[in-house]
Amino acid sequence: MEPIEIGLWVTAGMLVMVVLGMRVAFAAGLAGLVGLILIFWSKRGFDTEHLGWALTVAIKTAGQVPHSKVASQALSLIPTFILIGYLAYYAGLTRALFEAAKRWIAWLPGGLAVSTVFATAGFAAVSGASVATAAVFARIAIPEMLECGYNKRFAAGVVAAGGTLASLIPPSAILVIYAIIVEQDVGKLLLAGFIPGAFSAVIYAILIVGIAVVFKSVGPPVRGFTWRERLVSLPPALPIVFVVVIIIFFVYNPFGDAWGTPTEGGALGAFVVFLMALYRGMRWAELKSALLETAKLAVMIFTIIWGVLIYVRFLGFADLPGAFSDWITSLHMPPLLILVCILLAYAVLGMFMDAIGMLLLTLPVVYPAVMALNGGEAVTAAESAFGMSGTMCAIWFGILVVKMAEFCLITPPIGLNCFVVAGVQPGLSVQDVFRGVMPFFVADAVTIALLVAFPGIVLYLPSLAG
Repeated sequence: MEPIEIGLWVTAGMLVMVVLGMRVAFAAGLAGLVGLILIFWSKRGFDTEHLGWALTVAIKTAGQVPHSKVASQALSLIPTFILIGYLAYYAGLTRALFEAAKRWIAWLPGGLAVSTVFATAGFAAVSGASVATAAVFARIAIPEMLECGYNKRFAAGVVAAGGTLASLIPPSAILVIYAIIVEQDVGKLLLAGFIPGAFSAVIYAILIVGIAVVFKSVGPPVRGFTWRERLVSLPPALPIVFVVVIIIFFVYNPFGDAWGTPTEGGALGAFVVFLMALYRGMRWAELKSALLETAKLAVMIFTIIWGVLIYVRFLGFADLPGAFSDWITSLHMPPLLILVCILLAYAVLGMFMDAIGMLLLTLPVVYPAVMALNGGEAVTAAESAFGMSGTMCAIWFGILVVKMAEFCLITPPIGLNCFVVAGVQPGLSVQDVFRGVMPFFVADAVTIALLVAFPGIVLYLPSLAG
């Protein structure tokens, strides 16, 4: 059996395990270990006498992966970004942000829902986790929307969809993971997420207003706030802006050299929010909860990374990424059409896998193929298929797949944000939440189409960084 055949069979077995309900981390780790054993054993002609040797070499190879790959300074961004979000919640910044958005926007048809979307976008700018964002606003926004007469499914759908913005708007844990897998600049990728993230929030807002205008009982406007009440609501929300500015200047200083690395920016952002939380009266119990929740989510992400990286090491021995790239480039189809088919495949795969696991499993194979479609890593914009250099193509494709990962957070039957919202609000069933997010599938499809058609939306800020 050739290495390519082993790669295909092992990959198929791993997908079966995932569909049957095994956690992605364990399915990928097991598949990678079995695949390595088969690869090394095949070098000795599958002789039973050499099975022990193959097993020993495979275990040693797999055992080196977690430390060698995860002991990366860039990955330290993930827990700091998640911690920022939880500390901001316990500091009361989330409530202040939602209150300010409500007083300024709630007069629109569906205005309270629009306020929720913009508040989640603002919170996403200091939180790296979609699940945490959805959980926080399920506690804050849904009760207020229900009290104002909003349809409960609509309210739940708004929060679940709004929570996905944390995947794209920096600081984003998924963008950091993508940058590490494809070995691209973390800072430029984080910069690239700002405009598409804000763009997604605006598309959501337009959709909400349109629904509220057509179905007036779904999301009635909330009026009665004076200009004084609106102005008073702004100062408590300003610390969010302050933290975002700190992170931006550390990633990219528009007036000169950057002040530090993204890792240092994330750490400083967490420290600043911690001081704000102390100033606002955060107690030991709340700090303990923030640290525990951060640890739980970070450990879950790192466990997935460990398991998948063992599988990725096996893919390298099987040369599956190279074979897939050769096959993709040999297709007699326009490169843009192939890219659209890849994105549609992500939409289907996301119905059965969580976002981080899906990207970790597919990128080692799909990313080289997309880069080959464009003309390679070193191609210039003039010679490329998509009209951009290899570096810019990597950033553009990263934003597209992370946006697809957002999409997967609300698609049944695995849409994690929907389960989180239903779990936080006892009066809601998972079915209610899934029905509530259905209109946002259209908004996400429109957003992705526009990002594909107009790459400048993604690449403007990274191009300024040089």
